[in-house]
Amino acid sequence: MNVRAHLPSCRVHGNASDEALGDIEMKGLSTLALLAALTASPLLAQGPIGTLERGTYACELPGDAGGEAGIPQPDASFTIIGASRYTSAQGQGTYLRRGDVVTFTSGPRSGEAYAVISSVFLRKMESGRPGALRCIRKN
Repeated sequence: MNVRAHLPSCRVHGNASDEALGDIEMKGLSTLALLAALTASPLLAQGPIGTLERGTYACELPGDAGGEAGIPQPDASFTIIGASRYTSAQGQGTYLRRGDVVTFTSGPRSGEAYAVISSVFLRKMESGRPGALRCIRKN
């Protein structure tokens, strides 16, 4: 198939060879293929966009039978302040909720993800699965 026949014509100045033009055309096609792959990505099919309930989420690690039920992790705790924004001891940022996954998208916690277990209970994701750290909305 002649790819060049399907692309808009353009005027080339200088000593552009057919090989160089072919490279440009292939890069354009590679970009189109990348965009097509991204739109079919599972990330886009994770569920509807939503928000978390406002309030402070106190985070803890599980304790043991001989001691505390949970070991507080104050540096992991955060507060949802509304409009997909959070604040924590480290600073402020934004988050995105898609279905049952919350991902901090900016600020000091950018990249952290949490599984939504219930409206007041989150678990930090570790290797794509809910991990040990749990965060419970306190107010």
